[in-house]
Amino acid sequence: MKHGKSYNDVKLRVDRNREYSPAEAIALVQEMKRAKFDESVEIHVRTGLNVRHADEQLRGTIALPHGLGKDVKIVVFAQGPKAAEAEAAGADIVGAEDLAKRVEEGFTDFDVAIATPDLMPLVGRLGRVLGPSGKMPNPKVGTVTMDVTKAVSEAKAGKVEYRTDRTAIVHLVIGKTSFPAQQLLENYAAVIDELVRAKPSAAKGKYLKTITMASTMGPGVKVDPTRTRDILEEVAPSAA
Repeated sequence: MKHGKSYNDVKLRVDRNREYSPAEAIALVQEMKRAKFDESVEIHVRTGLNVRHADEQLRGTIALPHGLGKDVKIVVFAQGPKAAEAEAAGADIVGAEDLAKRVEEGFTDFDVAIATPDLMPLVGRLGRVLGPSGKMPNPKVGTVTMDVTKAVSEAKAGKVEYRTDRTAIVHLVIGKTSFPAQQLLENYAAVIDELVRAKPSAAKGKYLKTITMASTMGPGVKVDPTRTRDILEEVAPSAA
């Protein structure tokens, strides 16, 4: 894939042979933002897990201290009183058979799907659509629940799901380039703390192999994967 001149110009600022501290990486990513819109800041963590083994799967949720800086669009599969509860909690779309039919026809313009347990036989048929995009409701991450008020509120507040993909990489957004550097650093630290906490007991060898940070339209910046403690004691250069 060919990149434009502005991309190549900012890419020259990145030392490809260096692993930056988290604070340095955040400052560099913010410095290189070039799009007219408020770009997201992403991290891509390559783990040493063998995801073909069930006991080395990594999946969970985390509530970022400063959220994602965007409106989270939520759909809820519920009916009766629980549907009314979901609407009152702020869900964007609530439905049952009608919502399932829309999804079957290709509707995926939402960030989080929540379902009550009684509707999972219905939602289970949507795995072909929701599975590949990571939007399938799952009781392990709190998106299959009778407490739809709590689930919707947490999702709106910036609770995000993480999981390893088929190549053992975790992809996560930690905020926007417009965030203060300290807020991005705190969100980053929360993610790393959670990944370390959730390390499968069966994991062997090096766990966090590489970490790359980038804005939506910017080049990747390598982050030192050994910096997992005392991250918040760093001071971002742009905030010094």
